[in-house]
Amino acid sequence: MLEKLAIDGGAPAVSRKIVKHSLNEPVFTEQDLQAGMDVLRSGKFMGRAGAPQITGLAEEWARYVGAKHCIVLNSGTAALHAAVAAAGIGPGDEVITTPFSFLTSATSIMYQNGIPIFADMDPKTYNLDPARIEEKITGKTKAILPVHIAGLPADMDRINAIAKKHGLIVIEDACQSHGAEYKGKKTGTLGDMAAFSLQWSKNLTTGADGGLMTTNSEEFALKAEMLGRFGEIIKKDKPRTYNAYQLGWMYRSDEILTAIARSRLKRLDEDNRLRRRNCEFLSEHLREIQGVIPPYVPEDRTHVYYLYLIRFSPEELGIEMPPLAFRQKVQDALSAEGVDIGLWGAQPIFETTMFQVRQGYGKGCPWECPFGRGNIRYEEEDFPVTMRFMEDFAVLWSVQAPNGLDLMEGYVEAFRKVFGQIDRVLAQD
Repeated sequence: MLEKLAIDGGAPAVSRKIVKHSLNEPVFTEQDLQAGMDVLRSGKFMGRAGAPQITGLAEEWARYVGAKHCIVLNSGTAALHAAVAAAGIGPGDEVITTPFSFLTSATSIMYQNGIPIFADMDPKTYNLDPARIEEKITGKTKAILPVHIAGLPADMDRINAIAKKHGLIVIEDACQSHGAEYKGKKTGTLGDMAAFSLQWSKNLTTGADGGLMTTNSEEFALKAEMLGRFGEIIKKDKPRTYNAYQLGWMYRSDEILTAIARSRLKRLDEDNRLRRRNCEFLSEHLREIQGVIPPYVPEDRTHVYYLYLIRFSPEELGIEMPPLAFRQKVQDALSAEGVDIGLWGAQPIFETTMFQVRQGYGKGCPWECPFGRGNIRYEEEDFPVTMRFMEDFAVLWSVQAPNGLDLMEGYVEAFRKVFGQIDRVLAQD
């Protein structure tokens, strides 16, 4: 006899007692807290040029990813903006990126009065599809900004080859991919520049906000540092001149949060290993369930699973039902069984209100400004892969340590239970 579904009053498959930490909430050790408290007690927690914690994190992260330079900033958004500015993006310049990411993958381009140009996503990796990039290149294109979405590196060899062919700069949005590797190299060293986020939910975090920009170019590093410090060149061993060489922002970090990130960096590899163990267990068992599509990971790269993206396919089950409606029914049933499941980035960037009403700087800018192409439009029919993905994907949360295989086993049991009685699930009002 089939076990009664939770939506019908049965016992949930997942006991809340085995959920040690929900969603992507960070876990702090005593060492993390002590690192922050030591700085606080010192009374020196402003992120001045040459501050010891900021200098230490810059050196340690550059060494970890294999880059020559790292600039510590106060957010991943600031790191992206710094990279875009260092690339020389200006009014009317176009940067090709993906429509499936956090909003600032695109708006960081607009901060320089540049224009985001979206290319469709790869149907298997959900990253920017290299096959769709060249059709978007114009005489105004200056850079490509691939996103290592969910923690899986993009196809950087193909992207870099396209960039080299057309004389473009490559900026990695590595905000979700701390420690991920592509052909043996860590993200952060796969393009001309890269940006990482240390926001509270990330694999490496300060517990609040923070950002890291990496590059092997001394020129790009200097420009990025100036952007984050008012456009000035500020050095620890030289008097401040208060002379701005370019337009700059106040993007500096602080010593307390940076100290916490340094503490957490010491166990990043182990945290990622445990996250991969949990997620690989899920994928191994969920791919056996018809109608469920777990993440695809090419053999030449590693996934660090900032997000565990899953898709549902009514077609595989021979069910004629709109994918969006099918997902909602299944998601409700899985939630009732105790599975932490939901959405992230539930619409393409170009469908957010700001892009639809073209409310950038006002008066149509940056799209309608004198240096731009006023005929740029973002139409759903240009992004068939992305639009279908938006109808059938979901995120499984709580896959990080200290949650263990017992919780993952509960998730698998919940999926088997729900898909084993899919007709009953779909019959729910």
